Formats: sequence, C-alpha cells, structure tokens
Amino acid sequence: MLLDRKDLKGDCERCFGLCCVALPFAASGDFAIDKHSGQPCRNLQEDFRCGIHNKLRQQGFRGCTVYDCFGAGQKISQITFGGRDWRHNPQTAKQMFGVFPALWHLHELLWYLTDALEKQAAESIHTELRVAIEDTEQLTRLSVESLLELDVAAHRAKVNTLLLQASELVRAQAPKNKTNIRHKKTIGRGADLIGAKLQGADLRGAYLRGAYLIAADLRNADLRHADLIGADMRDTDLSGADLRDTLFLTQVQLQSAKGNSSTKLPSSFVHPAHWDK
Repeated sequence: MLLDRKDLKGDCERCFGLCCVALPFAASGDFAIDKHSGQPCRNLQEDFRCGIHNKLRQQGFRGCTVYDCFGAGQKISQITFGGRDWRHNPQTAKQMFGVFPALWHLHELLWYLTDALEKQAAESIHTELRVAIEDTEQLTRLSVESLLELDVAAHRAKVNTLLLQASELVRAQAPKNKTNIRHKKTIGRGADLIGAKLQGADLRGAYLRGAYLIAADLRNADLRHADLIGADMRDTDLSGADLRDTLFLTQVQLQSAKGNSSTKLPSSFVHPAHWDK
C-alpha cells in the first residue's frame, strides 16, 4: 500500500483548528503571545480558520508557518470524531486534544515510511515497509480510548529500525563525498553544524539525522541521497542547493529554511512562499 502524500499533509479545510487549540506555545521569536494547551489561539475564527493566515510572519507568528500535522488534524476531525467539532460538542474537546499528539506522531511515521518505500535503493525491504505502513495506518484508526492508551514510543522504536535500514541502503547509492570541507565541525548524526560554512559542499549520501543546521550556509550544496530526518533547518540557507532524492525531507523543514527559485526539490514538495524568487 502506497499512501497518497496529499493525505499526509495538513488540510485546514477539513480540520477543526486542532493545532490552534491543542498545542501550547510561548511568546518568542516564533510566537507573538503565550498560549496554553487547550486554549484557542486568539486568531482562530468561529469557522476554525486563521484570521491572519496570509500575514502570520508579519504578525509575529512565524512558528505557525513552519508547522504541519502530517494530516493528523483532518483524520481526527473527520474520522476519529466523525465530523463532530469541539465547539458544538464541548464534551469531546479534552479527548480530541488528547489524541492529537499520538495521531501526529503516527502520521509523521507514515510520511517517513512512504518516503522510504518510494526509494528504489530500498527495494530489498519494500515488503517490510509496506507492512509497517499498514500496521501504522491501522493504529491511526483506533478508537479514542485506545489511542489515548497507545504506546506510540514503542511503535516508533519498531519503525525506526526499518527507517535506519532504508537510510543505509539509500545513502550507499550515493557517490563518496569528494569535498574538502574547511571547518572544524563533524558531518554526521546529531552533528552541531550551527552556522557552518558549507557553500557548494558535496553532501551526497551524508548522514545528517538530527543534525543542527541552524543558520548553516548550504548555498549550492549537493544533498542528494542525504538523510535529513529530524534535522533542524531553521534559517538554513538552501539557495541553489540540490535536494532531489533527499531522504526523509519534510515540507516543515523547508518552511523553516531559506532558499530561492534555484533550489532543486523533489517533485512532491513546493517552494515556500517566503523564499526569495
């Protein structure tokens, strides 16, 4: 079973504004105000739409523009709770907001599993990936009570084993790194690459799982077949970079980064509106 990627992206038209209510945030460079979990954002309208959607960055809500529920919001709204919203059915609110984190994590796993299944280099484990997708999809359709009790961490650990295998297979297909990178920071899992000068670097097949790429200069870098799962790409400059065939990339990472029309992306991604044209 190959899921349609559009089902793993947030669809606000079919959601009851769950991320605008269930999630807390604090006043910072990403949010203009403090908000507690379960408290509706002041910008959420009666129809569950954001009143400043087109000017979130200008109004101090940059954090909202770099978030995606991977489709969990609409599934909870339309399937788990059968179209009953928390405004007209306030008795559902606590449970609805309670299952949101679990569904979010499961849908995130579905995104990564689907990405791995699309990679020809991981063909030897495609059967296992399909089984994992089916198992995870079944979990997303559990009852509210079962979802609240679900050990998501245990399932994530099981899926992670497959994702690691897929990463090794995909990265093995990339040519060996030929760039002499002149800085003292190590390239690898969880690497501290904050502000690293990597312009034009050959990072094909690089293992950047959980790496800190905050404000790193990756202009014109080649990131094909690199593993970017969990990499922090806030303000990373991807102008002119090649991210085609990158593994485990998310739209959220692109939204938090900088780039331009010359940045090469996989076909299922779009250039963020705030990138320089």
